[in-house]
Amino acid sequence: MAIVFGTYSFQDVTASIVGSGLAVSLGSDAGAAEEGISIEMEADKTNLVVGADGSYMHSLHAANAGTITVRLLKNSPQNALLSAAYNAQRLSSALWGKNVIVVRQNVSGDTLTAAGAAFLRWPNTEYANDGGVVTWAFRCGIIDGVLGTY
Repeated sequence: MAIVFGTYSFQDVTASIVGSGLAVSLGSDAGAAEEGISIEMEADKTNLVVGADGSYMHSLHAANAGTITVRLLKNSPQNALLSAAYNAQRLSSALWGKNVIVVRQNVSGDTLTAAGAAFLRWPNTEYANDGGVVTWAFRCGIIDGVLGTY
C-alpha cells in the first residue's frame, strides 16, 4: 500500500503577534509575500566533543532562542501597524521584547509559539518599478512548538 501525504497550502497558515500596543495578523490574510514566514533557531541543540581515544560526549544546550522572519507585500496594511508598534516599543525598555508570536498550519497541526519577541531592526525599504517585499524579523527568547502530521 502506498503512503499518502496531505496537501500543504499557505492559505491554512494563521499567524499573529501580540504585545504592547500590538495585535496584528501575519498569516495568509495579511498580504504575505510569496516567501511567507520562516522560523530559525539561534543555535544548535547539541555540541559533540570527541576525545583523543574516539570516545565522545554530547552537550545538550538549554537555549530555545531564534528568529522569526515575516515577509509582507509592500502594500500590506500590516506594515503600518508593525511600524507603529516598532516606533512605540523602541521608546522604552519596559515595552521592548515582550511580544508573543504564534504560527499555525491548521491542516497539519503545526503550532509554533515564540515568547520574548523583539523587533530585530527597522525593515529595509525599497522603492522601485515593482512593489517589493517588506521583511520584518523578530528575535525571540524562546521558540517552542510541534510539527503535526497530515
